[in-house]
Amino acid sequence: MRSLHNDIFLADYRTAFKYPTCEIFKDLAVVCYFHGTSFQNKFSKFINNAIFNAVIIELSLEIKSSFSRAILPLCPKLLLTSNFFLSLLRQHETVIPNELPLIQEVTTTLREWSIIWRQLYVQDNREMFRSVRHMIYDLIEWRSQILSGTLPQDELKELKKKVTAKIDYGNRILDLDLVVRDEDGNILDPEQTSTISLFRAHEIASKQVEERLQEEKVRYTADCGFSFAATPSFALFVNLKNVVCKIGEDAEVLMSLYDPLESKFISENYLVRWSSCGLPKDIDRLHNLRAVFTDLGSKDLKREKISFVCQIVRVGRMELRDNNTRKLTSGLRRPFGVAVMDVTDIINGKVDDEDKQHFIPFQPVAGENDFLQTVINKVIAAKEVNHKGQGLWVTLKLLPGDIHQIRKEFPHLVDRSTAVARKMGFPEIIMPGDVRNDIYVTLVQGDFDKGSKTTAKNVEVTVSVYDEDGKRLESVIFPGAGDEAISEYKSVIYYQVKQPRWFETVKVAIPIEDVNRSHLRFTFRHRSSQDSKDKSEKIFALAFVKLMRYDGTTLRDGEHDLIVYKAEAKKLEDASTYLSLPSTKIELEEKGHSATGKSMQNLGSCTISKDSFQISTLVCSTKLTQNVDLLGLLKWRSNTNLLQQNLKQLMKVDGGEVVKFLQDTLDALFNIMMENSESETFDTLVFDALVFIIGLIADRKFQHFNPVLETYIKKHFSATLAYTKLTKVLKTYVDNAEKCGITDQLFKAMKALEYIFKFIVRSRILFNQLYENKGEADFRESLLQLFKSINEMMSSISDQTVIVKVRSLQFSILGPTQRHVQIIMEKLLRTVNRTVISMGRDSELIGSFVACMTAILRQMEDYHYAHLIKTFGKMRSDDFLMETFIMFKNLIGKNVYPFDWVIMNMMQNKVFLRAINQYADMLNKKFLDQTNFELQLWNNYFHLAVAFLTQESLQLENFSSAKRAKILNKYGDMRRQIGFEIRDMWYNLGQHKIKFIPEMVGPILEMTLIPETELRKATIPIFFDMMQCEFHSTRSFQMFENEIITKLDHEVEGGRGDEQYKRLHLCLSKGRSERAIRPQ
Repeated sequence: MRSLHNDIFLADYRTAFKYPTCEIFKDLAVVCYFHGTSFQNKFSKFINNAIFNAVIIELSLEIKSSFSRAILPLCPKLLLTSNFFLSLLRQHETVIPNELPLIQEVTTTLREWSIIWRQLYVQDNREMFRSVRHMIYDLIEWRSQILSGTLPQDELKELKKKVTAKIDYGNRILDLDLVVRDEDGNILDPEQTSTISLFRAHEIASKQVEERLQEEKVRYTADCGFSFAATPSFALFVNLKNVVCKIGEDAEVLMSLYDPLESKFISENYLVRWSSCGLPKDIDRLHNLRAVFTDLGSKDLKREKISFVCQIVRVGRMELRDNNTRKLTSGLRRPFGVAVMDVTDIINGKVDDEDKQHFIPFQPVAGENDFLQTVINKVIAAKEVNHKGQGLWVTLKLLPGDIHQIRKEFPHLVDRSTAVARKMGFPEIIMPGDVRNDIYVTLVQGDFDKGSKTTAKNVEVTVSVYDEDGKRLESVIFPGAGDEAISEYKSVIYYQVKQPRWFETVKVAIPIEDVNRSHLRFTFRHRSSQDSKDKSEKIFALAFVKLMRYDGTTLRDGEHDLIVYKAEAKKLEDASTYLSLPSTKIELEEKGHSATGKSMQNLGSCTISKDSFQISTLVCSTKLTQNVDLLGLLKWRSNTNLLQQNLKQLMKVDGGEVVKFLQDTLDALFNIMMENSESETFDTLVFDALVFIIGLIADRKFQHFNPVLETYIKKHFSATLAYTKLTKVLKTYVDNAEKCGITDQLFKAMKALEYIFKFIVRSRILFNQLYENKGEADFRESLLQLFKSINEMMSSISDQTVIVKVRSLQFSILGPTQRHVQIIMEKLLRTVNRTVISMGRDSELIGSFVACMTAILRQMEDYHYAHLIKTFGKMRSDDFLMETFIMFKNLIGKNVYPFDWVIMNMMQNKVFLRAINQYADMLNKKFLDQTNFELQLWNNYFHLAVAFLTQESLQLENFSSAKRAKILNKYGDMRRQIGFEIRDMWYNLGQHKIKFIPEMVGPILEMTLIPETELRKATIPIFFDMMQCEFHSTRSFQMFENEIITKLDHEVEGGRGDEQYKRLHLCLSKGRSERAIRPQ
């Protein structure tokens, strides 16, 4: 082992692989194969080496099972999983351990990945090699945790999700087969799963893996302990360890998340009040300064940069150098400095170490009138900060889930005392019952004339909330998470600055019932550094804005250019003085006044100042909408004359606004339906509105609201009579499917059919609970009539209904009973076939149609196939078979499903094979005699059968041994089955064989080149039969000879054929020739 630190050799009996050790040393367990009695002694020196323990899989690829038996007793860690490693060593054995299905899947997956891993190493594909290594290590570790049996149920459930997510992701990047699962993560058994369910499971699995793939590209890390792809929400946990700054006075430490590219804050502040002695003012929170920034989502993952920003605001004198504190004004908020850290890698999951303390260097303001926002941007742009040892110490960790999940799963980090700083905006999912009514107000900037003063004013803005009677609302303003609510907020003061820029944000949380009577009031006051002068300073101006607009909607999001009013200080304190006046410059212009004049304008007892003041607002409310059309629906009872208009306008409302008020909107729709139960006036409009909402949630943009809709149906929906109206409207649409203007709406309804039926069923269940199954017969009859209408629509050949049919099909395949299948077959099969034939392969609906066709064929028994031909009669049955053969061949040649949908493709092949054999039986019975023989029909059959046999998805020799074993175990070798059928069909032709020579020579040759011995033995003799047939007919076999030489030459040049084929061909041909010339 002298070469262990240089180049190390893995020796087998005849070959050696040379491994450079610089990086591989860390990753591979490298072992030599030793002979003789000294084996254990030599090897035991390396048992405790981390290299060996790293990858036992690589050992399993290079050494014999006897070696495994020798090393296992020496390494206790391996004894725990000895069965696992032994199963890896037996690459060609089918091991069925007495373990959980998931453990079996992990074992099988590792066995398959380990082969690819070795290939990647041999190919020197280092990047992929490392990725696979990390995934293998993760699966081994997680497998051990599951087998230990020590995990609580909730942790075990979460771990299983991680395992299946990792397997699915790994399979995709290694171009392996897609695994389809049920809701609990178990692999679906195709034999126990309906075709439509299997198709949907493939769609869902493919979409989920693709999303994971995109997210993993951004933030994959080997050590990341959580799958953030599984949750639409996550949070950043922050633990403030210390603030090392020479402030000299009390201070406010305001922490938040910031987008440097957009130059805006994206979260609330986390506020810690810091004392002048260098400790938290609330000493009880010492060593417990923790916050969690919640509601982050996939959009935040996609941000190019995210910064963690800390602003320090000094609270005390105007200037620190002033020492005579008795005469100086105190309690002034003054800018001090900022600290900024790039947390993009933490947000993306590339860095995950909750114990690591990060130092964030502190940058003081250049002068005490330097805007904090400007300093933040300077620090972000700068490469280094001259911090002189000053800064913050924090630990950071990304956590998956919303605040409720986080408190449950990470109680050691987040408890009830942990401050919660929400994102300024909605999370990606708003669950029913999650009531929120927050208004974020940002002081942006102002421009204030110095007036009679010789220098610019030291402007302080005071923010408060008043009702229309002039009463202040107490404790409704939140300066930051972790701090108590206050009644008025005072801004930072910039010393002698004419145009201050604040960018300070507070949250205003007002009871919903008070919003329509409330307004924000901003008062402006000059603050003096001298206490005696400061006391005499009065409010010199005021601005305000109402929270509710004249049309009943909430204040619009965005910037507002407010009018700054001047008047006597006492008059400004009286709300009646200004509330009737316009609050913004836009309102001023709407009332015919100029908003750009340089001179002051008098409005009542107030004067419009030349000063300016801008704020921005953001409303995050599940009860207050900014859309007048949505508001009209939510408050429909206040004006029922506008109800029809409001229902129509709902379909024009932005989807993002609708989903924010999902529960209230659905409640309104069903209340309209219930309160007009005796009338049908609004039924269709309510139905259309419901379809619109379901369609929104089906859209990829809002698909994460699916659980919200499910929760609403199960827990909040209460309309007991909705089932009758929904069923009736749906039937009316189906009955009028071909009418102009109906098709588009019907198509939308069919896309929403799943949830429409969920509402119907839930409504009926609620009705039964109240009235004990009253009207059960009527309900059943209404459903029966609805499905009859759907079946009649599916029988229509109108082009207008083609798009609608695909959605209907998925709900028409009702059950396995013979009669139901017969009805579906008669009404739908040919319609579906013709639709598939007419559709392009790039159509988004083609997969659904083929799945529906496969579902019908899968349920058909021998009886149904026989009945099908009887139903068509001879003249129509040959047309049906002709178009079916052409369609099957086209689908086999251009598969509509991705190559990794192996289960779906094999299910389709199994169903097609049975159908082809059934149709072959019809050929023999109806189209073989001299009178009814159909040459083109038979020709199409043979070309279809050969295409089926030679399709890429059935060439088992091209697959890994594991995949080959799976397919053979579940489906057998379908090439043999169809090959034997082709042979029998050929011999059944009798006198008609000559009609297929030489055209069928090429297809049969292609079939015999498949490297499957039994198949070749069964089909190569067909060539000799062709020669005999041509010789008996023409006394030569020139046509056959020319054709087979041409085709064989073409195939051999393409690399087809092998030595075994040549020997078998000669042997069989010789045997046939000898039997042919032997005297009878």
